[in-house]
Amino acid sequence: MSTSYKKLWKLLIDKDMKKKDLAAAAGISNYTISKMGKGENVTTDVLGKICGALDCTLDDIMEFIPDEQKGAK
Repeated sequence: MSTSYKKLWKLLIDKDMKKKDLAAAAGISNYTISKMGKGENVTTDVLGKICGALDCTLDDIMEFIPDEQKGAK
């Protein structure tokens, strides 16, 4: 299962924010934003800070994408 933060990037566009604005508002590092840009996992603490800064829920910023099962038809 992989993680997608596409919802977060769209929300930033809707709020006319840049990734550096998010980092400052949520008190997280640019490295963490970079990890999220690559779809890598971050801590729930980070996700909580982002939700607090953007006044949203986890469902608004991320989703889990199931891996395709090999051999599935």
